[in-house]
Amino acid sequence: MNKTLFCTVAAGAVLAASSALADGAFANGYTSVTVRSYDAEYANQGVGVDAEFFYAVDNEEIGKYSKATGELVDSWIDPEGGPAIHFDSAVVVDGLLYASHSNYRQWPMTSSIEVFDTATMEHVDTHSLGIQRGSLTWLDYHDGSFYGTFANYDNSGLAVIGDVEVTPYGDKLNTQVVRFNADWQVVEGWVIPPEILERFEVMSNSGGSWGPDGNLWLSGHDPREAYVMQLPEMGSELVWIATVPIEIEGQGIAWDRSADVPTLLGIVRPDRRVTVTEITFPATSPTQPVSAR
Repeated sequence: MNKTLFCTVAAGAVLAASSALADGAFANGYTSVTVRSYDAEYANQGVGVDAEFFYAVDNEEIGKYSKATGELVDSWIDPEGGPAIHFDSAVVVDGLLYASHSNYRQWPMTSSIEVFDTATMEHVDTHSLGIQRGSLTWLDYHDGSFYGTFANYDNSGLAVIGDVEVTPYGDKLNTQVVRFNADWQVVEGWVIPPEILERFEVMSNSGGSWGPDGNLWLSGHDPREAYVMQLPEMGSELVWIATVPIEIEGQGIAWDRSADVPTLLGIVRPDRRVTVTEITFPATSPTQPVSAR
């Protein structure tokens, strides 16, 4: 097996709230500090995590790494010409890794959920969603249900039919966070506030994970920050509670639910790194939404 190096980052490397405040975001009492960084060759799309391992996700590959040493211990690699096109994220539930998968850059958009046994890294199940509301970019499990996002994009020229470019690739205003039932049918859906969509520029919501604060944390394709969201009491738009600076640069994020303190994993895509960030929550959970309108 290949080995991968890791380093521990000094605890003083706090990402101050003021770095986000300058452009209209509000940390709202949350603080963050990067405590570890792993070099991980598969860290290109997202990351999942369980008690002993983290799982770095690439388009057609998933690497299983030791949290203790950073060593690559196993992997799943799609054979040449195989069916995998574009994995985006991973969440581990009861020993199974659920990966969001799409035909990203092809049109029309299709999505599926691919399931792996974390003990063997064998592919054990698939759930095709067919042509849906966009590209499924992340999955997470919370309070008895799976949640995810069907992302759409403003990036031009991504989708190509024959020699014709489709512009935009779905229109990011159509991006929806959804809740699935046990049969993978969408039973609820919410849109993301337009101020956050603006921060994604021409891309979209790439990551999501429910935090120990009971809020849904979202990430974009590139911004070095996570957005703390709540489900609305009325209507269809998620409530934006805070923006927390995080050492990430794309895409999928994952809360480590085995950690003793609130710990969020993400990736720095250009460096092929997985970062580990400890989050401090405000003494009182924010109840007032961010208003940048």
